[in-house]
Amino acid sequence: MNNRLPMFIEIMDTTLRDGEQTSGVSFARQEKMSIARLLLEDLKIPRIEIASARVSSGEYDMATQLCEWARKRGHIDKIEVLGFLDNGASIEWIRSCGARVMNLLCKGSEKHCTFQLKKTVQEHIADIKRAIQKAREVGLKVNLYLEDWSNGIQHSPQYVYQLVDALRSEAVERFMLPDTLGILNPLQTLKFCRAMRRRYPELRFDFHAHNDYDLATANTFAAALTGIQGVHCTINGLGERAGNAPLTSVLAVLHDQVKATTGVTENMVNKVSRIVESYSGVRVAANKPIIGESVFTQCAGVHADGDNKNNLYYNDLLPERFGRKREYALGKTSGQANIRKNLESLGIELDDESIQRVTQRVVELSDKKEMVTPEDLPYIISDVLKHQTLAQHVKVVNYTLNLSQGLKPVAVLAIDINGQVYEGASTGDGQYDAFVKAIRKIYKEQLSRTLPLLTNYTVNIPPGGRTDALVQTVISWDYNGNVLKTQGLDADQMEAAIQATIKMLNIIEDKEQHITNN
Repeated sequence: MNNRLPMFIEIMDTTLRDGEQTSGVSFARQEKMSIARLLLEDLKIPRIEIASARVSSGEYDMATQLCEWARKRGHIDKIEVLGFLDNGASIEWIRSCGARVMNLLCKGSEKHCTFQLKKTVQEHIADIKRAIQKAREVGLKVNLYLEDWSNGIQHSPQYVYQLVDALRSEAVERFMLPDTLGILNPLQTLKFCRAMRRRYPELRFDFHAHNDYDLATANTFAAALTGIQGVHCTINGLGERAGNAPLTSVLAVLHDQVKATTGVTENMVNKVSRIVESYSGVRVAANKPIIGESVFTQCAGVHADGDNKNNLYYNDLLPERFGRKREYALGKTSGQANIRKNLESLGIELDDESIQRVTQRVVELSDKKEMVTPEDLPYIISDVLKHQTLAQHVKVVNYTLNLSQGLKPVAVLAIDINGQVYEGASTGDGQYDAFVKAIRKIYKEQLSRTLPLLTNYTVNIPPGGRTDALVQTVISWDYNGNVLKTQGLDADQMEAAIQATIKMLNIIEDKEQHITNN
């Protein structure tokens, strides 16, 4: 029996440094302070990278303020700043702003060392050793980024090994292995990370993925399988080009697929994601795993039915883990099972016949709008139940409404009254007024009857309504001194008003027939 404890993998979040390199993203100082607090105190991320040294005076002021806050809150050792080989300037910048950890950037590929720095590997190693010594002298801990390591380990592995061989005994806390250009696939990541782990079993490694091939999460998973002790992420996958490995996906993979622990609070990730989304202005895709708007929404009725029967369509990614809840979409494919699930969440009980009528109405309405929402459902139920037993004496056969600038609106319509089709036309002060006047003409001139007077007209839109929201129109009528209320529900306000009017006609026609029969 295996009694080993689950492996702990240390998360380093670099939203405030690498994530801010996303095109068009620049966090204000207070936004950075807010994000740092969310990462450290709500999510309980073990380490965060907050800035690059010497970028600007504003960055320095932010880093100083953030480090002061972190020191007071007991988080200062979790704060990391990117530094460079610049004769100690980065070291002084980091020390003076109050940080205690420098992530020193060096070259992890021979090509970068030769063509960018124009130095030999021996010269580069000497520069790195001097920087490490200076940092240690002023009390900074040092992690070492091997920039472009993924290219280096593929095309110049002897360079990488020579570099690490020379530095393995230095005071380096972590050797950080970036896939800087996002070129690796999971098989390569597995191979190269395993090679590093086997050659340097005493060293502590981090893996830093980029998402150019949409493989950042998969590569992070592969790295974790080799025993890599730390991985880097950003909120919502922010980062240069295609971004970095998204924290939410990496957490789910590490917890469920690797069976590792991270100490990160899962049920806060959705809250933090939404806040960072608002700060960054970068919209999270609706189908993005874990945090996308649609990922915990069942659309097919067969899935909702399966969920009712022993949760047949559940997996380990339960929405409650991530501060979400499962939803059941309402539309053409939803079926009665989805309706039942939504009714349960609203605390509404209906008999089977009523559910069938509501389902039919949802399908009809979904043909007219992009999505029928749970907020729409009480309006649909009200519309169906109030008029479900109403006999259909009067039906609209056809109608046209014409609105032209400078001219009065015109309505032309044909309606079926007890099997007889009547046609009428009229102008009005508005399209609906023209429609009602055309009906009044039919009743007065062809049936010698008068219609109830409209006494009130109200329009309601369900909460959260957008331009495609359902519209509920409630109309009050004076019918022989009595108040008669009818309502219509549709994505189009005019259609909703017409529905309410036709329901009124059916009610009075039903009453007329009842009087005649008695």
